[in-house]
Amino acid sequence: MNRHQTNDEELIALYMAGNEACMEMIINRYKTKVFTAIQLVVNDRYIAEDIFQETFLRVIHTLQKGKYEENGKFLPWVIRIARNLAMDYFRKTKRMPTITSSESEDIFANMNFVQKTSEDETITNQNKHALRDLIKQLPPEQKEVLILRHYGDLSFKEIADLTNCSLNTALGRMRYALINLKKMIGEKAAFLQG
Repeated sequence: MNRHQTNDEELIALYMAGNEACMEMIINRYKTKVFTAIQLVVNDRYIAEDIFQETFLRVIHTLQKGKYEENGKFLPWVIRIARNLAMDYFRKTKRMPTITSSESEDIFANMNFVQKTSEDETITNQNKHALRDLIKQLPPEQKEVLILRHYGDLSFKEIADLTNCSLNTALGRMRYALINLKKMIGEKAAFLQG
């Protein structure tokens, strides 16, 4: 079975029919995006690993109870579970969440280079780190929308519902996040040239 040709709903159905390997395929398909989204919220690798495991335990539990409603949006559903668990972590520890750095793994990992040389890999890694540093500087609301949109593949309507704001507010936050990133990239480029 080719995991890239089998869609999420088929894998879930096969898992529910007893094929345990299908859950592993789903986890492998989304582990980078889910883990990154969690780590951006908690900013601690070990806590992120715990929340990641708890997220997929909840996914499995929900599937086994037959409570998952197939709606073609598996990844956004998992991201919502992960986000809620991360927020629960902050409530329990009475810390306020700050969404911090981000590696744009979903952007760079999905780019197909003809042949990646070690120099290409180095440049890609430098770009990821530079982007992470810039995202750290965004206001928390802008970071959250950016992460949910690009890592969670959530629609702006889903983001608005999840963050308890209006659709226009979610769109505005994304717009300002992109404007601020563009401005910071320009400033950094000017600094490097000067």
